[in-house]
Amino acid sequence: MKKRDYYELLGVSRNASEEEIKKTYRRLAMKHHPDRNADDKTAEEQFKQIKEAYEVLSDGKKRAAYDQFGHAGIDGGAGGFGAGAAGMNFSDIFGDIFGDIFGGRGGGGGSHRGADLQYNLEISLEDAVFGKSTEIHIPTLVACDECHGSGAKAGTSPVTCTDCGGYGQVRMQQGFFTVQQTCPTCYGKGRIIKSPCSSCHGRGRTKQNKKLSVKIPKGVDSGDRIRLTGEGEAGESGGMSGDLYIQIQMLPHPLFERDGKNLYCEAPISFVAAALGGELEVPALNGRVKLKIPEETQTGKVFRIKGMGVPSVRGGEAGDLMCKVQIETPINLTAKQKELLNQFEKSLSVNNKHNPKTNTWFNKVKKFFEEMKF
Repeated sequence: MKKRDYYELLGVSRNASEEEIKKTYRRLAMKHHPDRNADDKTAEEQFKQIKEAYEVLSDGKKRAAYDQFGHAGIDGGAGGFGAGAAGMNFSDIFGDIFGDIFGGRGGGGGSHRGADLQYNLEISLEDAVFGKSTEIHIPTLVACDECHGSGAKAGTSPVTCTDCGGYGQVRMQQGFFTVQQTCPTCYGKGRIIKSPCSSCHGRGRTKQNKKLSVKIPKGVDSGDRIRLTGEGEAGESGGMSGDLYIQIQMLPHPLFERDGKNLYCEAPISFVAAALGGELEVPALNGRVKLKIPEETQTGKVFRIKGMGVPSVRGGEAGDLMCKVQIETPINLTAKQKELLNQFEKSLSVNNKHNPKTNTWFNKVKKFFEEMKF
């Protein structure tokens, strides 16, 4: 049977945050848990599907593989549900919820995944079209070199907290409810460091400016994000590092404007070139293009130059370059030039065939005034 989309199962968008996925899962798990739906034979299957979706989407690496390859990217899904709903009893869900209310971590003690980071990277249009590699510097928390992220002094290691048994939380049974709270001895870590590292003082992480090489693919645009897995903050107590998201922002260009894969530019042409036709040299990001201007070209005419735009980041044909011509009115005319223009204007008034737009406009104006009632 074809598996349903994990995002669809949880009812979240593909860019949902980890916290949003976690909250949605808990709500659905409580709704469909077999202990609450004893008369519903489909509840257990629904619960297992929801749990499977959550185990994939709450894991950074599994989620990345699923986003790229679907169910095939995670080797058949989260798996391991042979015991059905027995893997999580009803009190576990309540414990998780109340654990968050009272400051618990909701996932037990031990290591914790580091935070994701975002870096805003401004690039030129040329960089977006041709791609490039660039270096960035990220202020972040990295695993301590001396203790390798454990937080313990060299030659020692953290010991399991005896109060919570390494779980990081303690539970109190009050009738039907199991209330879960952060362990007051280890503060939710599940482990205790008796001899802290002198370099990081037991934190397991130190601040550092990390230098990274980022490859900008051809065709990226403002708003696109490049994900660098594992380049975020180091996890606590040796936990998995978060991810780094490079947010792309395009800088303005002096000649071109971009709209998707197409580039737009404006080029001035003289009245003579527009009337008699000619040739115009148009700039392009990868060279120069000769553009043939036909006779009687009107201002605002747009010429399309195929394949001279931006390549697609997903592959395929590049966009086009759209060049809009604007007829430039000459300035600083001499008396002789003005006289020649007046003579030219008089020559046009011999008949009405030279200015069709002007004649049409005046006819509409005339009709408008005739139909007006004063």
